[in-house]
Amino acid sequence: MLLTTIAGSLPKPSWLAEPGRLWAPWRLAGAALAEGQRDAVLVALREQETAGIDIVTDGEQGRQHFVHGFLEHVEGVDFARRVTIGIRADRYKAEVPTVTGPLRRRAPAHAAEVAFARAHTTRRLKFTLPGPMTIVDTLADEHYRDRRRLALEFARLLNEEARELAALGLDVLQLDEPAFNVYMDDVAAWGIEALHRALEGVRCTTAVHICYGYGIQANLDWKATLGREWRQYETTFPLLARSRIDQVSLECAGSRVPLELLRLLAGKDVLVGAVDVATARVETPDEVAATIRRAMAFVPPERLYPCTNCGMVPLGREAARGKLGALAAGAAIVRNQLVG
Repeated sequence: MLLTTIAGSLPKPSWLAEPGRLWAPWRLAGAALAEGQRDAVLVALREQETAGIDIVTDGEQGRQHFVHGFLEHVEGVDFARRVTIGIRADRYKAEVPTVTGPLRRRAPAHAAEVAFARAHTTRRLKFTLPGPMTIVDTLADEHYRDRRRLALEFARLLNEEARELAALGLDVLQLDEPAFNVYMDDVAAWGIEALHRALEGVRCTTAVHICYGYGIQANLDWKATLGREWRQYETTFPLLARSRIDQVSLECAGSRVPLELLRLLAGKDVLVGAVDVATARVETPDEVAATIRRAMAFVPPERLYPCTNCGMVPLGREAARGKLGALAAGAAIVRNQLVG
């Protein structure tokens, strides 16, 4: 009950990539890079275990970016043809690769990462992949020229990948879909369909993560325009409640999301963000516990999983460690009160 987990990413060590930066270039190459990434996974696992996190991840230490880490293994995506586009409805600019032909996986993208992480922790293991809609929103398309068709093609590739990863001993396979908070009409039109296709036949717990983005300035500026209440979830949660997805991960701590919207996820496990990744300030365990208690007014504790709001890759490592500890300690406070 109240098992803790994280959205996915943790900061990379400074010897592996530049701290505090998205799409940070690697500081190693070749065999040294592969060794450094494995070492960083070991560190990420130990830091989660030491903090008391129940369901751990590899910290996404082998990926420069949560979307492009998968795309690098897809034929038909040309990284030599990078263009700068506005993503998340022009919230910010990003340099992205271009779809130039039919899509297929050249080889498994993340099997080695999952196998390595599985071999080095006895705790429940979660692995994250980008969701189809978020992939479509994070590249340029000169071949399909149809967002739904492109998303369903990526869903097919994601399904191939997800089935293989689950077979390696994953406990949770999560698709990251921050685009669900931007293109709500598309979520209804084809977003849920694409999720189902991506997770069809996956033999482990399935999850989708929907947040308001990393704690970077462009996202902070966007949040400031959303008004007194953030009600984007009001559109997507009923659709997800009727879906075949097991778990929904969402942003809560430090947000303006009305918590009564959690009622719309009845029947699903809820990974409630109890740690704010948009600030380096470390929450106290009591603050985390208070967020969990507020969520428990709408979600039964057996379906509630205290989590981080989003990935922590842009944060400093000391802040991330502190937040991991606060998350575990806050959950323990509430758990002890419930059983004691």
